[in-house]
Amino acid sequence: MEIRHATERDLPFIMDLYQYARQFMKEHGNPNQWGPTNWPPKELIRSDIAENNSYVCISEGEIVGTFFYCQGRDVEPAYRVIEDGSWLSDRPYGVVHRLAGSGAVKGIGSFCLQWAFLQSGGHLRIDTHNDNLVMQNLLKKCGFVHCGTIYVEEDDAPRLAYEKENSCTNAQTVPEI
Repeated sequence: MEIRHATERDLPFIMDLYQYARQFMKEHGNPNQWGPTNWPPKELIRSDIAENNSYVCISEGEIVGTFFYCQGRDVEPAYRVIEDGSWLSDRPYGVVHRLAGSGAVKGIGSFCLQWAFLQSGGHLRIDTHNDNLVMQNLLKKCGFVHCGTIYVEEDDAPRLAYEKENSCTNAQTVPEI
């Protein structure tokens, strides 16, 4: 598998991935995270692509996953306030949002998170709904720590905030999965 920036040409494939993800979440006890609002909207993904924050995961020439990734200091305003806990570190971090896979290849989520962790210099944050047990299990498997609760602008549902931090990350490549 490999990761590359998404392009405008990828938009129909990306939106298909999100449609699949909404159905998958609904079938696995998480119907409210993206379902009722048909999240994420095409305009947001188009903006992510234009800002070079949208990525696709490729396997055997096919798009099998997608996600938002950005890094820096305080890049996610919703992460400024965390309740019922605290972040592990206040140094610059990477953030992943809107991670979705096609279901065609095993390990897409782990591969994308590992790639983002390495890009971030070993400091990555992510959040998810309380009902998204599949994502919570993936985050735990990938070494993330539950740090508390955050809230986003899009709705008033609390999000479980996770972080993975390693100030000594020297790895330069993504290992085979």
